[in-house]
Amino acid sequence: MLAWIAGFALLGSVGAVACAALFLVFPARVREALVPGLIGYATGTLLGAAFLGMIPSALAQASSTAVSSTVLAGIVVFFVLEKVVLWRHCHDGDCEAHARAAPLILIGDAFHNFVDGVVIAASFLASVPMGIAASLAVIAHEIPQEVGDFAILLGSGYPRARALALNAVSASATLPGAVIAYFALGETREFVPYILAISAASFIYVAAADLIPGLHRQTSTSESVRQLGLLLAGIGTIALFRLGS
Repeated sequence: MLAWIAGFALLGSVGAVACAALFLVFPARVREALVPGLIGYATGTLLGAAFLGMIPSALAQASSTAVSSTVLAGIVVFFVLEKVVLWRHCHDGDCEAHARAAPLILIGDAFHNFVDGVVIAASFLASVPMGIAASLAVIAHEIPQEVGDFAILLGSGYPRARALALNAVSASATLPGAVIAYFALGETREFVPYILAISAASFIYVAAADLIPGLHRQTSTSESVRQLGLLLAGIGTIALFRLGS
């Protein structure tokens, strides 16, 4: 099980950075066309993983009141964390958070990636299909996130090689988060449903507070239909893995 967790933690961190770096090869106009589609798909995977995987699994192991209260508390906590710039999600170079210092952004991303590692470990401890589904959701929303990070680092004057290295260092926090959570939750399995509930809260918060508002900036009918199709495709991807659990 640890090999599964470590492998997908690396895929969700370093792999996402590598995929985001490939976007730098494309012209800016191509990136602007591709990233919104990826955000739509990521929104679906996050919501699907939360509502089809994590919350049902948590409810099977703990009372509905405890799970729903934990999800609600998690959303409030992530709201507070975003206010102190520890849990920020931007996918372009001109959002308000990107006006902050680049080192602070990298620290915040490292914290966020560490939590992603905990999410991956807790999901795999619940079941392998859920772990894979959660990892896919992490990867899907990390790629546009890393594209935004590259935009601010390059805009701050960092050379491309250094921007890539710094993003890789920040992303590497996913692995220790996953490993620590694996050993900690392995000893205290009774906490797994609550970690799943908090993980679901993080996915719901990112989707509802950041990704969906960004999708609403595109108002044309064709773009809205494309976004809906990709969102449903993301949900469908998670549903396929849940059917195998």
